[in-house]
Amino acid sequence: MLRHTLLTLHVLSAVVWIGGMFFAHFCMRPAAVETLQPPQRLPLMAAALGRFFRYVAIAVVVILVTGVLLILPVGMKLAPIGWHVMYALGVVMAVVFGYIYLSLYPKLVAHCGSSSWPDAGQVLNRIRQLVTFNLALGVIVVIAAVYAG
Repeated sequence: MLRHTLLTLHVLSAVVWIGGMFFAHFCMRPAAVETLQPPQRLPLMAAALGRFFRYVAIAVVVILVTGVLLILPVGMKLAPIGWHVMYALGVVMAVVFGYIYLSLYPKLVAHCGSSSWPDAGQVLNRIRQLVTFNLALGVIVVIAAVYAG
């Protein structure tokens, strides 16, 4: 029962994170670029990302904690290779997210607050690049989870 609860929390947190990155990258951002000028688009993206990042911060903690708790009974030595891949890439993704949330996102908010649209655009573009990287890693993690069986 505990294992199922941990696994459910783990998977739901991954869905929030990976699904949110997909939505932001492939749906929200292109629609905002298509319909809004920088003075409207950049504050919208900053506000939406701020809400999303708060949920992702919780999801990352849940993923890391539940991941460790799910591995402990088996041990790293006996864990399938897919679990090792998930663990390693999950840590990389968490570090990338931490950099986005703690370093880049505050810069985006500050540039939007001072109406420095070119600077805000540059920071948002860097966030987009790192989200794309994390989304690719997230897809690999999902594949590793499926094949770890």
